[in-house]
Amino acid sequence: MRTAGRNDGASGDGLVAARLAALLEAFRPGDEALGVSELARRTGLAKTTVHRLAGHLADTGLLTRENGSVRLGLRLFEIGQLASPRRGLVEAARPYLADLREATRNTVHLAILEGTEVVYLDVLRGPDAPTLPSRIGGRFPAHATGVGKAILAFSPESVVDQVIDAGLPRMSPKTITAPGLLRRQLTRVREDGIALEREESGVGVVCAASPLLDSRGVAVAAVSISGWANRMRTERVAPAVRTVALALTRTLSGSTRDGRK
Repeated sequence: MRTAGRNDGASGDGLVAARLAALLEAFRPGDEALGVSELARRTGLAKTTVHRLAGHLADTGLLTRENGSVRLGLRLFEIGQLASPRRGLVEAARPYLADLREATRNTVHLAILEGTEVVYLDVLRGPDAPTLPSRIGGRFPAHATGVGKAILAFSPESVVDQVIDAGLPRMSPKTITAPGLLRRQLTRVREDGIALEREESGVGVVCAASPLLDSRGVAVAAVSISGWANRMRTERVAPAVRTVALALTRTLSGSTRDGRK
């Protein structure tokens, strides 16, 4: 989360924009309404500044006032839906993801890579799957996820270097934190077209993922199935994930060709 309390070199407009962004980013998954004191604590801004800026955001509908506190407004959600650059991808993938969830009763993800993290574009939770921290718009370190490894395996070497140079934080006792081991796994993923994650993102959870590729063979996204380690056999669900990824790759390639005509 960015802190906008001090930024002496910024222009006036830039400083205001940074502070407004910090207020919106202060909200975390599960938060309802937040008071001025809590927002000030999370952003490092003065309470008077938070009160004034929150008022402006509420006037535009980006925040909603509620008994002396504020919550994220519906207008923010509406803008986010319009701004999503991957909206077409989500719409194209949803029927495939729904079929995959129905067939396996486990949780299905669609994700892209942004920086060193994956961002979840769609999450369809399965009735037999564990409660996972993943959420639409949520992020997770790429090296600790199946979708992340699937994308990294089919990305330029400079992208892999960026992830490794940033550090490989341990998310669970089984997270891969050694660069050499991660590179060897990515080589295997390139050979198989499948990335397996065995309790690397969290204890008791396993995952099978496969990339969606562009015309150059570079990953643009990945799909995955996640489930309980003692219930879901990744080797059994991997072919279904791979089939969906290949079908989506063909669908997206066809859409791109049609759009160029």
